[in-house]
Amino acid sequence: MEVPTNILLMYGYVLLFAWMLVEQLGIPLPAAPVLVAAGALSADRQISFGLALVAGLAGSLVADSVWYFIGRRYGHSVLRLLCKLSLEPTTCVRRTQNSFGRRRAVTLVVAKFVPALATLAPPIAGENGMSFGSFLVFDGLGAVLWVGAVLGLGRFFGDVLKREPRLLDWAGQFWLALLAIGVAGFIVWRLVRRRMILKDLAAARLEPEELKKQLDAGEDVYIVDLRHPLELLPDPFTLPGAVHFSPESLAARHQEIPRDREVVLFCTCPSEATAARTALTLHRLGIERVRSLRGGFDEWKRLGFPLDAVQPAGASKVVAGQGRS
Repeated sequence: MEVPTNILLMYGYVLLFAWMLVEQLGIPLPAAPVLVAAGALSADRQISFGLALVAGLAGSLVADSVWYFIGRRYGHSVLRLLCKLSLEPTTCVRRTQNSFGRRRAVTLVVAKFVPALATLAPPIAGENGMSFGSFLVFDGLGAVLWVGAVLGLGRFFGDVLKREPRLLDWAGQFWLALLAIGVAGFIVWRLVRRRMILKDLAAARLEPEELKKQLDAGEDVYIVDLRHPLELLPDPFTLPGAVHFSPESLAARHQEIPRDREVVLFCTCPSEATAARTALTLHRLGIERVRSLRGGFDEWKRLGFPLDAVQPAGASKVVAGQGRS
């Protein structure tokens, strides 16, 4: 156990700070195994539980503050960047946006305990104008609870290992290997799941040029805007004739969707995850002529295709036929 102990004694707090910083910046390297290992070693007083908590908290706050100011400066564009890095991006973005619409403080406190929301919550807080002081208080509280809970779990196992010295020796010999296996397994799982999701998305997409031809030909296409109301505030436009539904309400009110024409769904994230998943849900409900729009709203706008203005009274309804651009 000499080499791992010496490494942690020399670099343990720096390692904890750096690992938390990297994970909270969005790199898929889970910090929980490192925190558990540090908590276990604190049972032997080889690492200070309090200093480990401070190191983890510092790494989390630095990373979260960076994302907060990026979100304040660049708004929703940073969320589109995170869409490319996240496993189920638009689901997490929408969940976080919904939470911020109701209870900002609680969202920041619990975000660390929900996969992917830990990275998304800070830029959404900045985008929505939350003061930096309030952000630090509630984000810091959430970080203390999460880091403390994981360290505490490690401390519990450390106390168990102290009572069984043979287990402690075995853990000292193999903990680095187990940590590496755990991290590698986590990354492989994410890659496999992402590949499966992207395969489903590719099968359900409609090219923007094809939709444009249908509209120019006068075809009666039922277009649905799935974007969150917060996404409409900085860019209050939508596709011609589009109606606005949340994915949840669209699935619940599927009887309102016409069966005699093609239904096209679009969102904002480059991977079209929300639109594609909603399309697959509607397929299962018996609506067969439904597809997601490749590239979503951003690709349609980039190509210079026509847009309708959104009613300025709240970004909750999309009114077709007004302010054609």
